[in-house]
Amino acid sequence: MTPPIEAVWRLEATRLIAALLRAGASLALAEDCVQDALVAAMQRWPAEGWPERPGAWLMTVAKHRLLDRMRHAQMAAREQQALGNDADSRAAHLAPDPLDLLLADEADEVGDDALRLMFIACHPKLAREAQWALTLRLVAGLTVAEIARALFAKESTIAQRITRAKAQLAGEPFELPPASERTARLEAVCTVLYLMFNEGYVASSGAEWTRPTLCHEALRLARHLAALLPTEADAQALQALMELQASRLPARTDALGRPVLLMDQDRSRWDHLLLRRGLTALTRCRNLNALKSQGPGILTLQAELAAVHARATHAEDTDWPQLLRFYDALLALQPSPVVALNRAIALSHAVGPAQALPLVEALLLTGYPWWASARADMLQRLDRIEEAREALRQAIAWTGNERERVLLMERLGHM
Repeated sequence: MTPPIEAVWRLEATRLIAALLRAGASLALAEDCVQDALVAAMQRWPAEGWPERPGAWLMTVAKHRLLDRMRHAQMAAREQQALGNDADSRAAHLAPDPLDLLLADEADEVGDDALRLMFIACHPKLAREAQWALTLRLVAGLTVAEIARALFAKESTIAQRITRAKAQLAGEPFELPPASERTARLEAVCTVLYLMFNEGYVASSGAEWTRPTLCHEALRLARHLAALLPTEADAQALQALMELQASRLPARTDALGRPVLLMDQDRSRWDHLLLRRGLTALTRCRNLNALKSQGPGILTLQAELAAVHARATHAEDTDWPQLLRFYDALLALQPSPVVALNRAIALSHAVGPAQALPLVEALLLTGYPWWASARADMLQRLDRIEEAREALRQAIAWTGNERERVLLMERLGHM
C-alpha cells in the first residue's frame, strides 16, 4: 500500500465499517466490502489519478459492494422460497431491502459512528482483553503488532482474540445499547480510548515520535462521550486527562521533529486552551464524585497527575510529593508494573534515586524501553555510569520507534 493511500485508509476505515454496519451488514461483511474498496483504490488511483474526495470515493465503492452482496443474498433467499421453504425459514433468511437500509436516516442518539462502534465492540459477551483488542483494531485502526505492544501481549495472542471476538459478535445489531448497558460498557470504552490516545502520544513504532491525528481523534471521541454521559465521572475524567496531555503535543518535538521529554519542554508552547478545558473537565469530575460521595477512580487519579504537571510553570516547580501521593492512591486501585514504575520515578524526584532504584529493578518489564530508560537515569544520578550505559543499550534494543532510538542513542553518547 502506498503511503498516501495508507494515510487515507487510516482516517476513513472506521467510518466506512461503521456506515456499512448501520446499513445492516454483519461485521465480517462490512470488513470485506471495505477491503474491496481499498483494493479498488490501490488499482485505480495510481492509474486514473486521485479523486477530489477520497473518503467519499471509498464510501461509494464500499456501499456498492454491499448492495451487490445484499442483492445476491436476496436472490438466493427467493430461490429457497421457490423451493418451498416454510414461512419461518423464509423470514430467517430473507435479507432486508438494501436500498431502504442505505438510505434510512434514523434518529441517532450518539451522533458518531466511531463511538457507536466502540460501544458495540465492547460487548459484555466478550472478555475484557478481547474488547480492547477488537476495538483498537476496528476503531483506532492499530495493527496487531501495535495492539500487542500496548497490551503487553504476544502478536499471535492478539490475532486470536480479534478473530474469536468477531465470531462471537456475528449477528449482533449495530445499535447503541440501552442506558443501563451503556454504563456497564463505559469502563471498557474509556480504557480503549485512552490506549488509542497513548499510541498517538508516544508511537510504539515507526519513524515519528508522535501520531497527532490519532491523539486528536481519541480526544474528539472522548469529548463526545463526556457530552453524551454528563453525569458519569469517568467520562469527564477521561476528557480531562486527554485535554491536559494533548496540551503538551506542540512541545513534545523540536523544530526538526526530535523528541523533547516532559522535563525538558518549553512550557510556553503548551496549548493553554486545552489546559483550561482539561482543568474545567477535572472540576466537573470532582464535583460528580463529591455529589455521589465516592472517592476518585483510576481515570480521575490519572487526570489529577496530569493536572499537577499542568500547574507547574517550570519543570523545577513540579510538586513531586503531591505526585507521589496520587501515585500511591493509583497503585492501590491499579497495581500494575507500569504504574509502579511511574510511582518509582516520582519517588526518585521527591526523595532520591537511591530509594527508588530497588523498586524499579524489582519490576518485571522485560521489553519495555521506558523501564530500562528510567533505570538508566537513576543509575546515572547515582554515578553508576557503566551500569547506566548498559541500561540505555537495553532500552535502545527494545524500542520500536526510530525517533525514540535516536533520542536514547544521543543520551548514551553524552553519558
